[in-house]
Amino acid sequence: MTPRTTERFTITGPAGAIEVVANSPGPALRGIALVCHPHPLQGGTLDNKVVQTLAKAFFSLGYAAVRFNFRGVGASAGSFDEGRGETEDALAVLADVQSRYGEALPIALAGFSFGSFVVTRVAQRIAAERLVLVGAAVNRFEVPKVPDDTIVIHGEEDDVVPLADVLAWARPQELPVVVFPGSGHFFHGRLPQLTRIVTSMWAP
Repeated sequence: MTPRTTERFTITGPAGAIEVVANSPGPALRGIALVCHPHPLQGGTLDNKVVQTLAKAFFSLGYAAVRFNFRGVGASAGSFDEGRGETEDALAVLADVQSRYGEALPIALAGFSFGSFVVTRVAQRIAAERLVLVGAAVNRFEVPKVPDDTIVIHGEEDDVVPLADVLAWARPQELPVVVFPGSGHFFHGRLPQLTRIVTSMWAP
């Protein structure tokens, strides 16, 4: 992603303004990828490094990569709503970028930590092409069942969401989990590897 491909704009959402950053690789788009950030009350923003990494991965795959600040973060109006209002924010952003890039384009959903919870809720409301969940906060929120082709990535030494909790959530769904040995919640030093995993698993 380069500055020439970056658009920063504000849309009107259910709670007021929503701050959005979109990166489009050009007119021949493969789809739209919506990436959701970590917990707003714990410093999560659209500029989180894992969120940026996911956006860059989708940009490299030919998607318009879209990030936004949940209500109460940055220039987005409103206050934290336990995932309910944040889901509505995500749907509002999707509707706007579909009008910008194309209503018929496939929608990919990706989230980090709390953002993973939100995208699973969004996936219950729209027809998503596929999901990517990184550091999914299954121990803090009631994360619903996901499609069996969902890409789930977690750090072995995650001290925010223990790996055992993710495996317990994934096991009844027979859902594979990609484990990064030695990695914590924020994948410090492992972001290039995270990019490679996502792009290689996404490729047809």
